[in-house]
Amino acid sequence: MSVEPATAGELAANGGADGDVAVSVRNVYKLFGGDEQAALEMAREGASREAVQETHGSVLALSDVSFDVKRGELFIVMGLSGCGKSTLVRCINRLIEPTAGEVWLGDHEVTSLSASDLRQLRRTDLAMVFQHFGLMPHRNVLDNVCWGLEVNGVERRRRRERAEEALTAVGLGGWGANMPDQLSGGMKQRVGLARALALDAPVLLMDEPFSALDPVIRRDLQDELSALQERVHKTIIFITHDLSEAVRIGDRIAIMRDGAIVQLDSPTDVVLNPADAFVRDFTKEVRLQSMVTAESIMHELPRVVRGDRLASEALDDIVADDRVHAMIVDGAGRYLGVESGARLRRAVRDGDPPVGDLPLTATDAVTGDTVLDDLVAHGLRAAHSIPVVDGDGMLVGEIPLEALAEAMTSDESAGANGADDG
Repeated sequence: MSVEPATAGELAANGGADGDVAVSVRNVYKLFGGDEQAALEMAREGASREAVQETHGSVLALSDVSFDVKRGELFIVMGLSGCGKSTLVRCINRLIEPTAGEVWLGDHEVTSLSASDLRQLRRTDLAMVFQHFGLMPHRNVLDNVCWGLEVNGVERRRRRERAEEALTAVGLGGWGANMPDQLSGGMKQRVGLARALALDAPVLLMDEPFSALDPVIRRDLQDELSALQERVHKTIIFITHDLSEAVRIGDRIAIMRDGAIVQLDSPTDVVLNPADAFVRDFTKEVRLQSMVTAESIMHELPRVVRGDRLASEALDDIVADDRVHAMIVDGAGRYLGVESGARLRRAVRDGDPPVGDLPLTATDAVTGDTVLDDLVAHGLRAAHSIPVVDGDGMLVGEIPLEALAEAMTSDESAGANGADDG
């Protein structure tokens, strides 16, 4: 019996086994050429890509790939040329048929759909944005954006309304009458994105959509995609070979090597906690100074001292915690300053006033998103740990100077965080 693909609303209501999962890829293999079935069995036994090709003449493009993409997530798949990332994204919508494994969109198994059901799913629930725009040169911009809706049988007035809305969303409102040859490369890519948005599919597949553009336009489109995602909350699987791009826009990053995923993590963890020597080498060009933030290296405070406490009480606290200074806050927890143990002892001898009445050292505080480049300047001026505050000035942690020094050495930091050279 034919199974109707889930609509966007059904996906939101059902979401497969896990209500937060929009796309699930399970144990997917793809082999090209040779004796594919024999090669598949060999790959399942753990043979390398080279061994499979030498024995059976099959190219192992994907090897036991599994991951889930959360609803509304911008999920990055990246790796060097030939790693299998573009093959993977085409297996998700079955432009390439997987040799083995399953792909699920919500409650529906894409890999088991009939040809007619698959066509319907591509029209309603999966949209794709390609690297080379794919615009029809004989149609104007508006008609290019309308094309998918036209194929789906949407009434003319409604499809033009949706196309205009999509063009406005990507910053091309008013450009509908122009022809593709009148547009820059960046504008053409915006049209491709608008065409996908007009379909209102819950899942977007984007295969290196910005890689053909110059760096300035590419960066602008990355920013625009991030801003757009804040508004539309699509589930996006984005293919790239550029780690800087992945780090800027991605919620999570899957790094591929030889057809397999070798690490799947947040952008910060991929850079700061590489899974192995390959990932560490792959990420070395990213400036660690722009990835490390105060929040990522700060320590929790054992306790803070309120300004209305006596100097003797504050001194007892820091001695009990084996510290040499106290972080002072007001009654609401807002940071006031730092006081050293030596100054507290003098204050006790001079009458034991409340610490809030003392001339506190005004060590500059930083917020959690302060990057390492800026933290270094604070560290050079600081005699004590650097206080970290939130947007309301509430003290949330501290950065010991030794922790700052460790973070300044990227290779040592990567090694200390458990990267395995094996």
